Amino acid sequence: MTKQYLASTASVCNLSPKLVERMGALYLENYDGSSIETFRRDLFEKDETLLLTSAGELVGFTTLKTYSAIWNGSRIRVLYSGDTIVSRPHWGQQQLAFAWISRIGQIKRAAPDLPLYWFLLVKGHRTYKYLSAFGKSFFPHWEVDRSDLKPLADKLASDMFGRFYKPSTGVVEFPESRGHLKEEIAYPSTEELGKAGTQFFFRRNPGYLRGHELVCVCELEEFNMKPLTARIFQRSLRSAI
Repeated sequence: MTKQYLASTASVCNLSPKLVERMGALYLENYDGSSIETFRRDLFEKDETLLLTSAGELVGFTTLKTYSAIWNGSRIRVLYSGDTIVSRPHWGQQQLAFAWISRIGQIKRAAPDLPLYWFLLVKGHRTYKYLSAFGKSFFPHWEVDRSDLKPLADKLASDMFGRFYKPSTGVVEFPESRGHLKEEIAYPSTEELGKAGTQFFFRRNPGYLRGHELVCVCELEEFNMKPLTARIFQRSLRSAI
């Protein structure tokens, strides 16, 4: 029987304690070097979460925060992605990704004249792969030179993480891990390891097993989107509120 999925958006401040506990349990199924307290602290620094359910059970989520910044003398909007977790039996579903793209369209619709950038910290090669699924180019990329985005990546990461961000490597390095992938899911398959993007991620973030995070920036504009992403984005952008 084909599994059915439902994705919904919720403000973090409206989450019930029981739901937060379930989200934390999902997180800790995938990460070592963390705790429910660390998860809760990070969660409540975000604005909202997209919740993925199947048969009435929470099986995944992603968190995000949207804020304004000044870049090159002009105001921009930044979508900062937090944790994205999907329970392993549900890997491969697309509903959460489609809901996330739709949410991007809604965010863009609220301020259509302001450039929108995706600010993402990457702890593993599978998360890094999301960037190439959505965008044509981003920083850092293994083939496309987007060094024009590095100063923005440096600014956003330095503003948020201060001395823990290393501009020379583009990586956030905490003295102690605040969460790193469990070993059984941290390593790539033979097929994954053969991909240029996976190899690039390991070169750029060799400390990922210790919780180091690669700073990435992607333009969330239609001209930079893959065809499927652009269609979902535009449908959401044009729909009535």
